[in-house]
Amino acid sequence: MNSVYSTIKGLGFYVPDNVVTNDALTQYMDTSDAWIQERTGIKQRRYFTYGKDTNASMATAASRMALDRAGLEASAVDLIVYATITPDYYFPGSAFLMQRELGLEGIGVIDIRNQCSGFVYALSIADQFIKTGMYTTILVVGSEIQSSLLNKSNEGRGVAVIFGDGAGAAVLQATTDPEHRVLSTHLHADGRYAEDLYIRDPGSSRDGQWITEATLAEGQYNVTMNGNAVFKHAVVRFMEVINESLMANGYQPEDLALLVPHQANIRISGYVQQQMNLPDEKVFNNIQKYGNTTAASIPIALTEAFEQGRIRTGDLVCLAAFGSGFTWASALIKW
Repeated sequence: MNSVYSTIKGLGFYVPDNVVTNDALTQYMDTSDAWIQERTGIKQRRYFTYGKDTNASMATAASRMALDRAGLEASAVDLIVYATITPDYYFPGSAFLMQRELGLEGIGVIDIRNQCSGFVYALSIADQFIKTGMYTTILVVGSEIQSSLLNKSNEGRGVAVIFGDGAGAAVLQATTDPEHRVLSTHLHADGRYAEDLYIRDPGSSRDGQWITEATLAEGQYNVTMNGNAVFKHAVVRFMEVINESLMANGYQPEDLALLVPHQANIRISGYVQQQMNLPDEKVFNNIQKYGNTTAASIPIALTEAFEQGRIRTGDLVCLAAFGSGFTWASALIKW
């Protein structure tokens, strides 16, 4: 009896039409194009258009592209695994709304909140379901609208300049081909550092209602980030989890055809690239165009890398992420 694995059959992404340059942010805060590029590598990002884009509609567009490229109708999907920290509603999750838009009523959906590692976590969940034989075709999605929660002032500029909106998707399907598949996934987290990158409010463990005049006055609904702590942990965990995936499958860094890291900060990606002695052609970055789109960043980058011919049949590709929680994860794929 042949073993069952999972393989990526199609990729897709969607970014809003609204391009926001670094210069455009100067109307809200004291910053500059040079300052932002030097610290993050970002030149521009996309913001959603109210009344046109929703978290679920962006995910739907990305999913339709992925399904089309996989040569499949939406009706072929058995399960949706959806990663976001910015759902359209507090509940239910956006996976339900995307399921409705795709006309897939009745199939299971799983909403997960694993921040910047969300897509890799979602991919791992889908991979396990396929390997057990429970499902054969799964939509794996990462989608974020972050521009509406950013503090676009001098007080919040250290965070506000980083993030953007967008969605990415992958169609994962069962295969018995051991040469072209997801080789392994590796998931980690450390909640000791939860408050180093978080949004405190609204939350259920409050005295009285979740949102009050007092909580609004405190401003705890904005993103709070300890940038130094995030950077120090990220550069260590990125390399650990990449090497973990390589060692688990008997490979060395030089065997990689492409590393697709979460697009958090160009300095983090550059440091990891340097420490792993990887040439430019083996690392894919598009943070310059889209900023940090959290759970959407890896599927957007993976789709663009494929479109640009940076991924070919037989290539060894590693996905790696680090984010709030702290959480970090990797996936090693033989294309």
